[in-house]
Amino acid sequence: MGEVLSDVAVRGLPRLRLTGVAVPLAGVALLSAMFLAVAWWNGLPLFFYDTAGYLAEGLGGVFLVERSPVYSLLLFATGAKFSLWPIAVLQAAMTAFIVTEMARAEIPGLTLWGLAGIGAALMLATGIGWYTGQLEPDCMTPLLVLGAYLLLFRADCMSAARRGMVFAITVLATASHPSHLGLMGGLLIAAALLYLPLRLFRALGADAPKQEGALAAGLRLPRPKLALASCSLLLAIAIILAANYGYARSLFISRSGPVFVFARIMQDGIVKRLLDDTCPQSGYRLCEYRHRLKTRVDAWLWTPDSGFRALGGFANPAQQAEDARIILDSLKRYPVMHLRAAIYDSALQFLIFRTGDGIEPQMSVIETSLQRLIPGQMHAYLSARQQRGQLRFKALNLIHVPVGVLAILGLMLLLHHAGLRRRWSDATLPGLVLLALIGNAIICGTFAEPHDRYQSRVIWLPVLVLILARMRDPRALQPADVPALQTVSESGT
Repeated sequence: MGEVLSDVAVRGLPRLRLTGVAVPLAGVALLSAMFLAVAWWNGLPLFFYDTAGYLAEGLGGVFLVERSPVYSLLLFATGAKFSLWPIAVLQAAMTAFIVTEMARAEIPGLTLWGLAGIGAALMLATGIGWYTGQLEPDCMTPLLVLGAYLLLFRADCMSAARRGMVFAITVLATASHPSHLGLMGGLLIAAALLYLPLRLFRALGADAPKQEGALAAGLRLPRPKLALASCSLLLAIAIILAANYGYARSLFISRSGPVFVFARIMQDGIVKRLLDDTCPQSGYRLCEYRHRLKTRVDAWLWTPDSGFRALGGFANPAQQAEDARIILDSLKRYPVMHLRAAIYDSALQFLIFRTGDGIEPQMSVIETSLQRLIPGQMHAYLSARQQRGQLRFKALNLIHVPVGVLAILGLMLLLHHAGLRRRWSDATLPGLVLLALIGNAIICGTFAEPHDRYQSRVIWLPVLVLILARMRDPRALQPADVPALQTVSESGT
């Protein structure tokens, strides 16, 4: 399969390698069209329940604590009031460009047809098209992961212009949601830890440079370029601060964090235990609602009869402050309970990634606000397959879920091979993607709640890594030879 994808031997097709400018641009255009196929088939870019909030913030100028202002402003900048297609085209083009750069960096000499094979495989085996064509910042999460990898480990493979484009996409992807800051920060920390073995040798004395060189040569340690990737994180933070200041005239990253964490620990039973143990002495405003707490995060945050709504919801700073106080107080009282819940929720989040979570008819929920925000597009909205209830995901998930499981196992196999052969550079991409999957699960499972869409949006990453590995080396996924004889001979026994 790898040989076929990397060098399509079809009579009549020219061997168009991804070099120069014209062929890579054609590749980006081809992949963009593929990644937009789902939205075109639907008749309009896909909606999630949060989409109306982003449109209200971006087009209506209303600050919503629970929505990222950066993505909302992106909707405004791309003219979403007049057409929702430009933002979908932009998302597909950014994804296509990053995938193209990954392919060029990992498989020098790849043809246009090989790149098309990669795009087709991703569309058939993963939910990538359902996210690039959806009006949500979820499509940005995998872009920051791949962008971080390119900036850290493949910057020298790109021209200055291409490197600048990857940098810009990485910044925008990181800034599109506050949770992305934690994911990018974690990846940078992991990359920085690669320096530790070298730093240890530098502390040994005069022979440190020679020993450092021998260590790097013997282990083939990758040398991440931290400066550019770190700048992308800092610039993303600055953009988030500026966007929040523009709306609220105050500098902050996010005000909704305590609310979502509170809702998650309420679902885990921690809040109920704290209120039962401390009310009414604690003086929480929530004490009067302790027998009416919801058992689900979504019910607490979004249903009209919720105590959260009765206490002012996201618009009440006092309630946000009390949520933060309850979180801290419960951490002090029940640290083990918190740890168990966080581990369970993170593990559950890592394991669930069905395509289609929340992509369903939403007319009764957001139609009224859309009528006010985008009246000229309501006919297309109501005529889309999504709103007519014609989207089905059961058959898709018979493919996507097993492929996702096998892809995660494949990442571990690639890491195992690299360890046996001591080719640590080969472990860089699968290792970083596996860390990103774990980090995404921890962030979403701990600071929100487990949902299929959170992990589904990034599960195409390990599939891409396996495709690239197979195309680069057809033996990549075969059982590795253990260099036992070499090890014995080197030990002198």
